[in-house]
This record gives sequence, structure tokens and C-alpha cells, in this order.
Amino acid sequence: MSEIYEVNRAGWDERAAIHLRDVGGFYNVAGFRAGADTLLPIEANEIGDVNGLRVAHLQCHIGLDTLSLVRRGAEVVGLDFSSVAIAAARQLGHEAGLCATFVEANVYDARTALTGLFDLVYVTWGAINWLPDIARWGRIVGSLLRPGGRLYMADTHPFAFCLAETRQGYRVYDTWRSVPDKPIVYDTDTTYTGDPVPLVHRRYYEWAHPISSILGAIREGGLQLECFNEHETLTYKLFPSLIADGPQSYRLPSNVPAFPLSFSLWATNKPEDPPAPS
Repeated sequence: MSEIYEVNRAGWDERAAIHLRDVGGFYNVAGFRAGADTLLPIEANEIGDVNGLRVAHLQCHIGLDTLSLVRRGAEVVGLDFSSVAIAAARQLGHEAGLCATFVEANVYDARTALTGLFDLVYVTWGAINWLPDIARWGRIVGSLLRPGGRLYMADTHPFAFCLAETRQGYRVYDTWRSVPDKPIVYDTDTTYTGDPVPLVHRRYYEWAHPISSILGAIREGGLQLECFNEHETLTYKLFPSLIADGPQSYRLPSNVPAFPLSFSLWATNKPEDPPAPS
């Protein structure tokens, strides 16, 4: 497993440098530098008021959402396992004059890498598919939250991740569930942002986690599901036929039967029950 981890980390180190350059504007780095908020439509509509909250942003990549939450008034710590991504996040924060803490660590080490408890743990877009053990992730999230603290999560729907678009329509392409010692192996020539620069680290490993496993992980962490939403939109063009539905929002064309493209949820770390009166 350590070899797989190092392969993925080398790939993200390479991608982080490309993403900071942001030639095609996928990450809206130029807009962020000009003062824009980079939260995407789903989380921007659902996150609510974070002013004054202490937030842990897990798998923060180059820190754009971390710093956007700071702009919204939160005290934020971003964590990622890529040293290049963390350096890029610190650079962007320095340029923007925004105070955030960035920590380089494996997400499974978050409890020891981060100090104190948090009002909110924030996890979005392309995070859990890199994790072999989703139940362990749930326990880590629970350990980071104060009593009454909340997890907010938004990501691609596992159902959509199973599919591929063909001339005959959509078909099942990948497994709906994988186990830690049998990851899904991919090879790609370029990163997902559209930048044409060829990758040196072409191979990477992912894991498929169905909704049942995600909700089970939340329960494993001692959290209570507050709400769960499925969306017919997605923040990137997963399939060629997806059509723009607004800034950084895509949906299926009208001639295709609808299915969920993404999901989001809130879960709460329940306060300890008070002792029963004697």
C-alpha cells in the first residue's frame, strides 16, 4: 500500500504544478487572484455562513477553496499530502494577503497533524476516491469535530463514476465497489484540466466507494446524517455529452434519461448525552 501511496503522491505533485499555472482556467486561479470566490455552485449554495467557524479542509490541493472560506470569514486549516500543492496554496495565500494554515500530511494522519477540534470539516470534489479505507476516513473526520460540529461533503456520485459514455449510450465501465488491496488502475497522458502538457507520472490508483459505504463511514465516525442531496448537475464535464448549465455546472442533455451526477451531505458530531438524573 505504501508504494501505491507514493505513486499517487508523485502524480499529485506533478499535477499541482500544472494546476497552479491553470492555462485553461479550470481552477479559475486568475479569478481568485482578482478576488473571486472559487467555491463551486453546489457547495456555494449549501455551505451557509461560515464566519467565525474553525474549519479543517481535508485534501485541499492548491488551497483555493481553503482561501475562499477564509474570505468568507472562517479560520481555516488546509491539509494535503502533496508538498507541491501545499507550497502552491501558501503562495496563493501570501499573494492574496489571506491568513490560512496549510499542513502537509496524509489525511489518515490528520488527527495527529492538526491541533484542536473544529466546527466544520470540509471535503469536496475528488477526495474520497483516493482513499483505500473509507471507514477509517470516517473515524478521522469524527475525531476532528467538536461536539455539535459538522461535516460538509460534496462529490461526484458513485453511480456516475461507474459509467462510460459510448455511441450506444451509457454503460457500466468500472466496478461500483473496490477493496483496499485491489484499487482501480488508470493511466492518462494529461491532467483533467485540459492542459496539454504530457504527464511523466501517468499511472494512478483509485478506489470506488458506494453510497452505502460513505454513509457507513459517517456512522463509523460517530456522526449523525443531517441531510443528503443528489444532484443532476456536476462541476466538471465527466461525460462528453454533458451540457453547460451555468458557470462550472454541467447536466445531461434532455434526450438522455436523468441520473444523479453528484451528491452532497451534512452530518453532525452528536454531543455526548447528559448523564441520566439519579
